[in-house]
Amino acid sequence: MKKLFGTDGVRGVANVYPMTTEMAMQIGRAAAHIFKKDGETRRHRIVIGKDTRLSGYMIENALAAGICSMGVDVLLVGPLPTPGIANITSSMRADAGVVISASHNPFQDNGIKLPDAMELTIEELIFSKKVDSLRPIATEVGKAFRIDDAAGRYVVFLKSTFPKELDLSGMKIALDCANGAAYKVAPAVFEELGAEVIPIAVKPNGMNINAGCGSLHPEVVGEAVRKHGADLGIALDGDADRVIFVDELGNEVDGDHIMAICATELLKKRKLRKNTLVATVMSNMGLDIAVKNAGGRVVKTAVGDRYVVEEMMKSGYNFGGEQSGHLIFLDYNTTGDGIQSALQVLAIMRRREKTLSELATVMTSLPQVLVNVRVRKKKDIMEIPAIAARISGIEAKLNGEGRILIRYSGTEPLLRIMLEGPDHDAITGWAEEIADLVRNKIGGE
Repeated sequence: MKKLFGTDGVRGVANVYPMTTEMAMQIGRAAAHIFKKDGETRRHRIVIGKDTRLSGYMIENALAAGICSMGVDVLLVGPLPTPGIANITSSMRADAGVVISASHNPFQDNGIKLPDAMELTIEELIFSKKVDSLRPIATEVGKAFRIDDAAGRYVVFLKSTFPKELDLSGMKIALDCANGAAYKVAPAVFEELGAEVIPIAVKPNGMNINAGCGSLHPEVVGEAVRKHGADLGIALDGDADRVIFVDELGNEVDGDHIMAICATELLKKRKLRKNTLVATVMSNMGLDIAVKNAGGRVVKTAVGDRYVVEEMMKSGYNFGGEQSGHLIFLDYNTTGDGIQSALQVLAIMRRREKTLSELATVMTSLPQVLVNVRVRKKKDIMEIPAIAARISGIEAKLNGEGRILIRYSGTEPLLRIMLEGPDHDAITGWAEEIADLVRNKIGGE
């Protein structure tokens, strides 16, 4: 069991355990030690990037100090989207990239994200104190370098993923950067490709990241679309690894519809590897139907973009994502990239000469109902006879035209009951029936 790392790195309130400078330094020392052990005599390098949170300064310095103290060099790129840090790490041939961000969380939170494969080893090194006595001296300590052109490099990369025969001239885009990591690069990319950009939340002050803006508040960019007559709205989160779209009418277009648009386009061009889209169990069945009708299929994973990426890499797929707006185009990047995802959608709009609302009709969402029930213990639901019997009965009535998904929250004492089906009233009633049985058997306060 991991003690520090959760599903998205180490995360918490900045300056409160585990998100302290002391822990950041230990994480830096442990990460550096892993690379020093590989037996190579060359200088090792780790990239550190961050979003715009006030606490990013102290955590960045603590991480850098820990890494340098173990004889590994640091490349500082400053505020840059998470996928931009991945891109710089690759292009600079660095050993690893570290991201300081709490994504869509409020500014007082922060986090440290490293390669998943390192997490357990880092924890073992920290809690065993194996590296405490290792202290390189003299010329063996590391150096820190600031990469001043990191943002420019990333902008060039993003533009290279947009078809060379197309541009965005004549398009008006409302762009909400959440006062986060993409506040400079996102407007630059779309403007350099010819679009007129209506910038929103591009003045970070260290405390306004995600505050009433960004992907958590698509209504803000929706209002801007209607006010300015924009062709679409794009809303990023704090570290810009996910994106929410708003069509020309100001209506939100969720990640499932965007995946349907992109997957069916890739199928037409025979560029969707193995004719397969990877999504999570939370994606609507309407996505499965849309992709099947286009000649493809959908493979489902557990909730979390890391599981989507794992399945893509393991099985050789090249496109996947989440309903929440994490979209992974593995041909370009190994992580979700909100700006790059937006460019793919814009390219389809340009090629097809259709609005986003027209493109979104490729998928029709089945009615979906979600009920959360607080529980006193997380028992296997299918081991409770009354609940298991009722679920089986409802599944028989759905007869393959809907589904039941029941899972526990990973962070709270909650059971999430989700039903999909063609009849909204029916699935609402069934969801409440299951919820009542759960409350009776294992319900909490």
